Amino acid sequence: MRVLIVGAGAVGGYFGGRLIEAGADITFLVRPRRRAQLAAGGLMLRSPLGDFSTPVATVLAEEIDRPADLIILSCKAYDLDGAMLSFADAVGPDTAILPLLNGIGHLDRLVARFGEAAVLGGLCALAVTLDTDGAILHLNAQHNLAFGERRGGTSPRVEAIARMMAGAKITWTASEAIIQEMWEKWVFLASLAGITCLMRASVGDIVTAGGLEAITILLAEAQAVAVTAGHGARPEVLEKYRALLVAPESTLTASMLRDVEKGGATEADHVLGDLLARGQRAGLELPLLSLAYTHLKAYAARRHRESA
Repeated sequence: MRVLIVGAGAVGGYFGGRLIEAGADITFLVRPRRRAQLAAGGLMLRSPLGDFSTPVATVLAEEIDRPADLIILSCKAYDLDGAMLSFADAVGPDTAILPLLNGIGHLDRLVARFGEAAVLGGLCALAVTLDTDGAILHLNAQHNLAFGERRGGTSPRVEAIARMMAGAKITWTASEAIIQEMWEKWVFLASLAGITCLMRASVGDIVTAGGLEAITILLAEAQAVAVTAGHGARPEVLEKYRALLVAPESTLTASMLRDVEKGGATEADHVLGDLLARGQRAGLELPLLSLAYTHLKAYAARRHRESA
């Protein structure tokens, strides 16, 4: 199976590195600067689960000359349009596209560009960042990845991906209900990003400061939107998320808060804004979700003004 991973940043680089470690045929679609960095030092993973470094195959968008069997897409949601343009020449009639983006809205955009049959569902749970030298730093022991047919069930191509994953140092799942799982992740991520960005603090600090009710309300609002879409988080999943969000000693924050603290762009539109819009179209009142989204939009407006 020929695999093209779009980008060799933190997420794509980590999963790609683990797949190379297991013997998979991986090429990274990169920009010239990242290609030069990888040519000089290779791909480097630094992880509590074991370090790994290796030379890698890379390609620039204009060099793509044949379809890939599988394209793994791990860009930020706000970079999707550029990413689709960059890998379009690698999509053939039998190519499967596995997006690991946050939210749900990207699926419709990928289907509109590449067709219904090409697009799988997927998600990941992974805390990683790029070091100043381009190494990928894995921040904890979690490295989960799930993939599956959007219509449910399984298929020969999902089974082929599972065989490739089998030897890799990744906690992976070939899901028969991937859209449900994507919605469940979205409920959690919107709650975590919304509350930690709004309060500019970790879950534990928010609880200590008396913010337990606000966390509970925001989680309930996110769940209400999922319910209207027919994909409310299952009771056991919702309870797991609630426990993570109200742990009094937790240092958990969303990566979106780290983006804000670095003065960077965020996925507020895709994680909070899209969820809010879907809920409002369904007639829901979502005051805390709206406040968290407005807070992040105000941050974006200031960031744009100060950079002009």
